[in-house]
Amino acid sequence: MDLMGMMGKLKETQQKIEDTKKRLDTVLIDEQSTDGLLKVTLTANRTLKSIIIDDTLLADKEQLEDYLILVLNKAIEKATNVNQSELDVVTKMDMPMIPGMEDLFK
Repeated sequence: MDLMGMMGKLKETQQKIEDTKKRLDTVLIDEQSTDGLLKVTLTANRTLKSIIIDDTLLADKEQLEDYLILVLNKAIEKATNVNQSELDVVTKMDMPMIPGMEDLFK
């Protein structure tokens, strides 16, 4: 087992992960309520970029809160899936397999 080569590969993979995370800041996930009255945009790193609320929702605080919870949760789930699949590609493609470490990447 070439330990120096493996350490170099780990460093390289770490850099690719960092680069991927930076790129995911530019990937936007849009989500909206089924009636289009509430729209949100997140990055694939799950940073909220915008919320657009139709004026009709402002009259009912509880309805607005329900909309926010539903739409934000859907957007976060989508962003998490994009984030995870992008990072999985980098780690599975580039990680040297060290005996016993396979379980960490499942």
